[in-house]
Amino acid sequence: MRAAVLHAPGETPELAEHPDPVPGPASTVVRVTAAPIVPLDLLCASGTSYFGRPAVPYVPGVQGTGVVESGPGAAAGTRVWFSTSAGMAPGDGSLAQRCAVAPEDLVPVDADVPDAAMAALGLSAVAAWMSLGWRGALRPGEHVLVLGAGGAVGQAAVGAARVLGAGRVVAAARSAAARERALAAGADAVVALDADPDALAARFAEAAGGRLDLVVDPVFGRAATAAVRALSAGGRLVNLGGASGDLAEFSSAVLRGGSVSVLGYTNNALTPAQRAEAVTAVAREAAAGRLAVAHERVPLADVAAAWRRQATGDPGVRLVLTP
Repeated sequence: MRAAVLHAPGETPELAEHPDPVPGPASTVVRVTAAPIVPLDLLCASGTSYFGRPAVPYVPGVQGTGVVESGPGAAAGTRVWFSTSAGMAPGDGSLAQRCAVAPEDLVPVDADVPDAAMAALGLSAVAAWMSLGWRGALRPGEHVLVLGAGGAVGQAAVGAARVLGAGRVVAAARSAAARERALAAGADAVVALDADPDALAARFAEAAGGRLDLVVDPVFGRAATAAVRALSAGGRLVNLGGASGDLAEFSSAVLRGGSVSVLGYTNNALTPAQRAEAVTAVAREAAAGRLAVAHERVPLADVAAAWRRQATGDPGVRLVLTP
């Protein structure tokens, strides 16, 4: 089969012929229809992550969509979304024509959403959905702030907050283009992340209408410092990433005075059943036009160029390979 093959950590995967996956009692072979390049793929392939250096050569790709060809878990012909541990454990991932997947990592997709759109949403949308409804315990009518709202997680969180009953959704992002993506995703207002924490906190509070109940935070750093200061009594900040740094500053007086909470979230904490339920919900809302992530379809043959675009910074949209 054709696949994106990484021969050494830190290098760029190149299109090459690679052995076909073999079905077995613990693996199902999926014909891949779409697979995104996500930051986790680059981190794993770098050899510098806490997962350690990956065994090479291997095919990156921690998620994708496809159709079951053979093996346990789902009948042949079933359309699925799937995840892999490529780069985190020995084995190949989704950036290929075919992929071997553990049966528990398959989720049938019945909703009428295009494969590339579903792949673009994937685990980013799962994180957004679950950080709002499960970890953040969003209640109908509450006001939500989404940091890093122009990225994949942020766009999904804006749409998910609206679906889950938020009364007002404010989006914060650095660039004008990112703020436009957030507005397209359904934000009521946008805020530029170009000020010190005190000024940002005032902007957040004003944009949220003087009430801020829940913050979805994939960036941390200065933006998270400001967001906590803007929270209303009983407010919650759910952190699910550190795109702007690994440190933020929280005052004890602010935390205690407002009885606010700072909560951590990771998709790794979900059970397979929780993840499957979230994927199904995301697919349903995407099919209804209520949830989307801006994306670009890229032929698998152009994987090297797409990988370099992702590695040099935010490409503006999620890059989805289509074998």
